[in-house]
Amino acid sequence: MFDFVRKHTRVMQILLFLLIFPSFVLFGLEGYNRYQEKGPTVAKVDGQTITQSQWDAEHKSEVDKMRQQIPNLDPKLLDSPAARYATLERMVRDRVLAAAAAKSRLQASDQRLARELQSNEVIASLRGKDGRLDMERYRQLLGAQGLSPQQFEEQVRADLGSRQVLAGVVGSGFGAPAQANVSLAAFFDKREVQVARFDPADYAAKVNPSPADIEAYYKANPQQFQAPEQASIEYVVLDLDTVKKGITLNEQDLKTYYEQNAARLASQEERRASHILVAVPKGASQADKDKARARAQELADAARKAPQTFGDLAKKNSQDPASAANGGDLEWSARGGFASKALEDAVFSLKKGDVAASPVETEFGWHVVMLTDVRAPQQKSFEQMRPELETEVRRQQAQKKFAETADTFSNAVYEASDGFKSVAERFKTDVKTATNVRRTPAAPSKDLLANPKLLAAVFSPESIERKRNTEAVETASNQLVSARIVQYSPARTLPLADVQDEVRKRVVAAKAAELARKEGADKLAAWKANPAAATLPQAVVVSREDPAKQPAAVVEAALRADTSALPVLAGVDLAEQGYAIVKVAKQVQRPAPEPAQAKEEAAQYGRWWSNAEALAYYDLLKERFKAQIVIPKPARDATETATR
Repeated sequence: MFDFVRKHTRVMQILLFLLIFPSFVLFGLEGYNRYQEKGPTVAKVDGQTITQSQWDAEHKSEVDKMRQQIPNLDPKLLDSPAARYATLERMVRDRVLAAAAAKSRLQASDQRLARELQSNEVIASLRGKDGRLDMERYRQLLGAQGLSPQQFEEQVRADLGSRQVLAGVVGSGFGAPAQANVSLAAFFDKREVQVARFDPADYAAKVNPSPADIEAYYKANPQQFQAPEQASIEYVVLDLDTVKKGITLNEQDLKTYYEQNAARLASQEERRASHILVAVPKGASQADKDKARARAQELADAARKAPQTFGDLAKKNSQDPASAANGGDLEWSARGGFASKALEDAVFSLKKGDVAASPVETEFGWHVVMLTDVRAPQQKSFEQMRPELETEVRRQQAQKKFAETADTFSNAVYEASDGFKSVAERFKTDVKTATNVRRTPAAPSKDLLANPKLLAAVFSPESIERKRNTEAVETASNQLVSARIVQYSPARTLPLADVQDEVRKRVVAAKAAELARKEGADKLAAWKANPAAATLPQAVVVSREDPAKQPAAVVEAALRADTSALPVLAGVDLAEQGYAIVKVAKQVQRPAPEPAQAKEEAAQYGRWWSNAEALAYYDLLKERFKAQIVIPKPARDATETATR
């Protein structure tokens, strides 16, 4: 069901999460409130403002998190005006829900807070083997984000309260069966169509623009032929590496750290095991599974009677092609290095030379397991660990010192407002330079010179006019940058002689699209008058679930066509993509789904209905708390509109 949702489950989960609930991740809870409230106001909620700098910082944080979760996601999707506006809408949503929670006095209990913290994967990674939380690392982790444990936990508590605002609506909504049936039938509706496309590329050869045409287009569209505003700048960076240079380590501090972290710094215990796999194919019947288990038990019993024969048994009987030839040897592994948790637990429960009494079940089948060797953890001496100790202690001290140094750095770049020589000498850093820096980067980038907050500061009116140092701008966690314009070039329209070839291409494209649309419209009129004259390609079946490679506008036109008088012809203007004529031949009924599938679809519809009710309730809350975004929503371009 809903194959397009299933194919993109991870993306859909993230997007729905951002739509329905406030964010809750360890490094996002402090959100935009931790950034300086500077810059113009972009939104208001309950009398409080959201500034441009807060918006820029939050969007960068969201982009970083999305890239970590979906590395192959197209950066253009994340850095587009629409994506940035979506971040602002989510910020407004968070503020609205926080205000509603405060007004309703919704607050999570200590027990609920404790459960939430225990379930957090980042915090869980700070627990030792005994299950206790390493409080020092916990404080360090939060300190790097400018938070104390108390501040962080109060923010988690507040976030839980915000979740309660919509939780009741989402949990109680349901769609009536009659509504579900009508909506799902419409969603899965199909049409058999024939589509004639009139592609502008087929008409380009017919266009031969005159010099007058080119000049007219150039004069009518000067914004398309501009050299962007750009500047040459110099800048200085304060980050942890810079702070580390000024830290002198104390020998006793190193020894104390070594003693306190000896267990953590030691290598893990490693174990070497061998196994015999009796494979169970996916989808196997219960009878086949039972048969495989019985065979594995026979092999286990044989190996326990004569452990020295385990290698030969594995070579003859194991169905693991990677290890069978080596007597089932799985080589050395520490905890976390095995393909299966069940297999790992079995290996670490055995004594050297033992064979597990019972086979171990994994997704691959049944395993007979023998522990062949144990390698105890190795504790390195203080001198052996010195380089790693110096690195860790220097990093920790730099993190603690950064906030203090950041204030000094911010004052220094303000006081030395016309250059960075004295700042670089004081903080033992370099004055860097860059040319052709633009207000809007040509391509998405994680480079600090593509940071929206820094670029806004560099290209502010005061910076352009006076060429003074900008304020110290936070471009990443534990990173401040101040920049100064050395040379500035405003945006300008390029001479026609420099862009004539590009202008000609655009004139040809525009006129070819116009010819395609005209011929398409003429053909539509002629074919309606004489249906027998229509020349159309082979029929295809289209639906919202499977558009059969047709533009969204074509599919929508086909589904909206009047089915009471089929066949019917419809024209679709595809803007710069030309024109399409759609002949809707018949409505294709969807086969009745299997009971299990119908149940799943009804449940999915119920979830959508609940989400819709939650969004409606949120709209009511927006009015109640006077939520307002004061900047215009970005418009979709023609291509996006045609393909939606």
